[in-house]
Amino acid sequence: MTGAKQMPRSITDKKAAPGSHNEQHLKHYENGLRLMQEGKFEKARAEFEKLLPETPPEIRDRAALHMAACDRQARRVQLAFNTIEERYDFAVLLLNEGNYEDAREHLEVILAEKEDADFAHYGVAVLNSVTGQAEECLTHLSRAIELNPLNRIQARRDTDFADMADDPRFTELLYPEIY
Repeated sequence: MTGAKQMPRSITDKKAAPGSHNEQHLKHYENGLRLMQEGKFEKARAEFEKLLPETPPEIRDRAALHMAACDRQARRVQLAFNTIEERYDFAVLLLNEGNYEDAREHLEVILAEKEDADFAHYGVAVLNSVTGQAEECLTHLSRAIELNPLNRIQARRDTDFADMADDPRFTELLYPEIY
């Protein structure tokens, strides 16, 4: 048939001659997929790495994509926290790296587990300050100070609240003795 487009075949659809390099590549690829399904991401990554040096570009590209997915999943699986303080430290790290969405997610998990975690309210206040959410910042900072008055002193020196400095509500919250 001339002019007709053929549907692309998957790697596993292509039959390899027994004992050939292609058969070995196919075996590594299938093993990698199986290991990914089993949640053994580091072992799966190792299988896909075996494909990189000698395989055709389309297989190499797929292997690289699967390796990246394995890396993401392995990192996600490795994130196990023994305490909410450990989770908080990780959230602060994410915040400092500018990964605000993930930082917020971890801080919200802490607050869901322990509603009166003053440090988590403080962290959410900082996050809201740097992301321009003044109302939410004030709400969480107020709660953090209510739970632990020392947070007021810390916030006075915290440069992460620089965007809030011109807000009179913020000033009143940090310096109530003046008002």
